Amino acid sequence: MGKNCCAHDHHEDLAPQLHKKSFRNILIFSMFVNFGMFFIEVGYGYFAKSLSLKADAIDFFGDGVNYLVSLLVINSVLSLRAKVSMAKALTMIIFGVVILINGGMQYLSGDVPNSFTMTWVGVLALVSNVAVAVLLFKFREGDSNMQSVWLCSRNDAISNIAVVFAAGGVYLTSSAWPDLLVAAFMAILSLSSGFQVLKAARLELATCKN
Repeated sequence: MGKNCCAHDHHEDLAPQLHKKSFRNILIFSMFVNFGMFFIEVGYGYFAKSLSLKADAIDFFGDGVNYLVSLLVINSVLSLRAKVSMAKALTMIIFGVVILINGGMQYLSGDVPNSFTMTWVGVLALVSNVAVAVLLFKFREGDSNMQSVWLCSRNDAISNIAVVFAAGGVYLTSSAWPDLLVAAFMAILSLSSGFQVLKAARLELATCKN
């Protein structure tokens, strides 16, 4: 078993044959969508003084890199894919911590975000992420690399819905609290998913060593 995992990778994957060609094409599309939305959200996030938009922008960038790395290792042996998944999991965990820290800084500054900008950018991001998540849905039961890609897309779609609700909350309360709460939610979601992918990757590595 160890030889198969680490040398020739004849390991039976959960997704038959990995659907590699289809998965690769979807990853390429998803990568461009995420990098494009990163530039949109990072600009309007600072303009609107919205932590949830800035958090989502960082998440888009991280996912773009995630998809790029996944493309590079799609044909690699299981042990290498597992190691890459561990690195991506750690990135998700770091992202969660950074957003929590920035939330504290935003709270101290007392800035109130622009709810209108939050709304239309959040809706645009939601449409983009739902499209990606739908395309990646059938790969959600694959190896840790596929799981990490699916979880990132799922988390983004959930986060975008939360951003739109946060915009409504900011408008109704004239307060930054809805924005800060959503940013904290996004951070916790990222931490949870990061630990989930890390656990799956460690199990795969353990399988390769046996």
